[in-house]
Amino acid sequence: MAAPLSVEVEFGGGAELLFDGVKKHQVTLPGQEEPWDIRNLLVWIKKNLLKERPELFIQGDSVRPGILVLINDADWELLGELDYQLQDQDSILFISTLHGSRIGAGSTW
Repeated sequence: MAAPLSVEVEFGGGAELLFDGVKKHQVTLPGQEEPWDIRNLLVWIKKNLLKERPELFIQGDSVRPGILVLINDADWELLGELDYQLQDQDSILFISTLHGSRIGAGSTW
């Protein structure tokens, strides 16, 4: 069984508006049978942090196009994207490249 993990999840570029305007979240992910990866983290975020309009953040089992994901300041595309296995104290940053005004204005992108 994988041990609980403590990670920092941060939202920027307007994406934080979907999370009650809170940019940084220090979260403890519970222990589970499978190791935590970004795919599982997105499910956890949707259930536990996302406050409104999930369609502006999640598309299928990934983030919506237009959201840049950095893991410990590195582009997630270099690290395996959804399959990246989280490590204790990782920092995951989600940045809307559409600059938030569209999220705040209620657009569907």
